[in-house]
Amino acid sequence: MSIVGWGVLHIVFRRLRSIPGVIVFAILSVSPAFSEPLDSAKSIELSLHGRVGEQCAIGQIGTMAFGDIAHPGLTAATRVQFLCNVPFDMKIQAAHGGLANLQYPQGQGPYAGTLPFTMTVAIPVRKPSPSLIGRNFSSRDLLGGATLSSGDGIAVEGFALSITLGLPSREAGLLAGQYSEILTITVSPS
Repeated sequence: MSIVGWGVLHIVFRRLRSIPGVIVFAILSVSPAFSEPLDSAKSIELSLHGRVGEQCAIGQIGTMAFGDIAHPGLTAATRVQFLCNVPFDMKIQAAHGGLANLQYPQGQGPYAGTLPFTMTVAIPVRKPSPSLIGRNFSSRDLLGGATLSSGDGIAVEGFALSITLGLPSREAGLLAGQYSEILTITVSPS
């Protein structure tokens, strides 16, 4: 059965000045709304669409200063702001593979010019339930770059990062001087 010729009823609300407080309804017009016959369907589907853009952002870490590095086992730790609303890969790369003497990274004589370290990263993720991903990286592993993947998790609570200094590779210890390392952390959707 189809229904043809239904119209739309236009209603205007108007307050008349002669009758205070009374609203009078006036029918202005009736016009045809459908020119096609209606189906006998009892249900319809309505498709809705939307989008949220990918976002991966990491806060500034700054400098981790150890002071006198002649004492083994020194540790520095920090909390880093981090948000990624998609699964991600975090790549960490070291410039020297350890804290390196600025003038003599290869050392001199019996003294080492590079001090290895271990870096620990712990990231709370949701998959949808909360879990923790983490990994320990040796400074030598970071020389070529190492990657930590969230799998199918997202990050909304930042992450913890700590660096623990190791022992010099030579018995005499470290060569005197200033030591430095630059770590680059890159986050990208996976």
